Amino acid sequence: MNSLWQYRVRNLFSITIICLSFLILGVFLSLSNNLKFMAEQVSQNMAVVFFLDKDVSEDQLRTIEEKLTLSPLVLQANFISAREAVTKFDQRFPELQGIVENLKSNPFPPSFEATLRENLLSSDVSAEFIAEMMTLPGVEDVQFNRDWIERMQSLSRLASAIGFFLGGILILASFFIISNVIKLNVFSRKDEIEILRMSGATNTFIRIPFLLEGVVLGFLGGLLSLLLLLVLIGIFPLYLGGSLGALKELINFRYLTFPQSVNIMFGGAAIGLIGSLTSLARFLRN
Repeated sequence: MNSLWQYRVRNLFSITIICLSFLILGVFLSLSNNLKFMAEQVSQNMAVVFFLDKDVSEDQLRTIEEKLTLSPLVLQANFISAREAVTKFDQRFPELQGIVENLKSNPFPPSFEATLRENLLSSDVSAEFIAEMMTLPGVEDVQFNRDWIERMQSLSRLASAIGFFLGGILILASFFIISNVIKLNVFSRKDEIEILRMSGATNTFIRIPFLLEGVVLGFLGGLLSLLLLLVLIGIFPLYLGGSLGALKELINFRYLTFPQSVNIMFGGAAIGLIGSLTSLARFLRN
């Protein structure tokens, strides 16, 4: 602790670099968490709608219903008649109710709304199942926004990849900075180290204080990055206001999960430990 305080300017510089490194990584992980959350929300509310011919027969209707209910991919399937479709349209879009009333015939066909299992929404198995359903007599069209889910998941993976790339570069820089700071500390305490050696101290005994310094610096840098990330997430929505409209939800930040936070703190400690070990290896050889 005395050493950390004595060389506080150098140590503060190291903590700052580590903090910025993990802060950038944390920002992209937070953005990735939000995109994953939105993809999960979309998946939970996603339904495959099979539009039927208006003159579909009872036998065809029964065959389609059995195919849906017996499939292991489908959680539930609901039949919506043409009349029920009009009612749902009026409830969702009351301002357009007059347009439907002015039509001479019902423009909405009967349909089945099928909810697929969430882990199969973007899989090839679901695509094959939908293609198979399209071949059944009586099925006219299908509505399924699979591409939207895949885009959200791809954006999430892209945000994570960019965060790891940029954060990795800065983490590598912080590794060298900590290593050099420890080297400076070793140089400034060469006389003390020589006295310890003459007194019979082993290299392990001499290394321990420097290793602890590196661990403390790295841990504090990681912890500080989490605190700054918390402040940033609180300020960012206030700064944006309503200027982005619907895009605000897309680029919103969702705080790190507990495992991610723990990994960042102990990742900083590990960077500090490795940086200390490499810097001491040259000076404390047996």
